[in-house]
Amino acid sequence: MRYVIPSREVLAETLLAAGPDAATLCEGWTTRELAAHLYLREHKPALGVGMVVKQLSGMTERVTRETAERAGSPAGYTALVRRFLSGPPALSPMRIPMVDRSANLIEYFVHTEDVRRATTRWAPRALDDEYADALWQELIKRAALMYRGVDVGIILVRPDGPRHVTKRAPVSVAIIGDPGELVLHAHGRRDQALVTFEGQPDAVALLESADVGL
Repeated sequence: MRYVIPSREVLAETLLAAGPDAATLCEGWTTRELAAHLYLREHKPALGVGMVVKQLSGMTERVTRETAERAGSPAGYTALVRRFLSGPPALSPMRIPMVDRSANLIEYFVHTEDVRRATTRWAPRALDDEYADALWQELIKRAALMYRGVDVGIILVRPDGPRHVTKRAPVSVAIIGDPGELVLHAHGRRDQALVTFEGQPDAVALLESADVGL
């Protein structure tokens, strides 16, 4: 919980500063749709099924669009972001600290950068060392899932030393970057993630052409 609540606050501040119609890295979404998504995933958990089951995604997308449309005015948008900022309902599983961390620590970081890095001028944030470590620990729990569609081995490497073998294969690629940048790459934001690669050129090419993320 140490970093989840501050991350929620930073994300809300970033959304409010950008306004309701700013671009994001989430394809087809402005900040209004992103704010609607963040609110709904906590307050309407049944819609979350549509985020993982393609057959139900239409319903989730429709409700997200409708919620975003109702937040079209500056006042409506501010109210929506503040409802997200207030946190999940009292009986939500996300009130449980371990669930909250697992569900939201990376989610909030990625979506903050989805707003920040959708502009033409941005710079990476300087993250607290313990916050970076927390992102790294959450990343390595799910990295195999994020890179499941890649046909080469994957090794995640931090410049300060730690590494994690995500996927084993006869030929591997090392992805090198600070924890936040590795998180972004693993979640499909590869054009904005500040990472480098080490490996055979054809293996790197396979990685760069593969579907990464959920």
